[in-house]
Amino acid sequence: MKEMNKLVETLIERVADWPQDAQAEVVKSIVDIEAKHFGAYKLSAEERTAIEEALAEMRQGKFASDEEVAAVLDRYR
Repeated sequence: MKEMNKLVETLIERVADWPQDAQAEVVKSIVDIEAKHFGAYKLSAEERTAIEEALAEMRQGKFASDEEVAAVLDRYR
């Protein structure tokens, strides 16, 4: 891990001497990588609709009973 941290530090120091457009590319790449690994997940319109519909059904008490769930699972065992 220390070797990786040192490499990152070295690269950042070198990037400081790069042309501005190359630095902008690095910044964009870092932002994209950070969003991919640590950012909030962006729902698609279809995913948002499915979640809203599921929440509405949940609020209405539309749940399968334990027996109904067991029956479905038994069909596939």
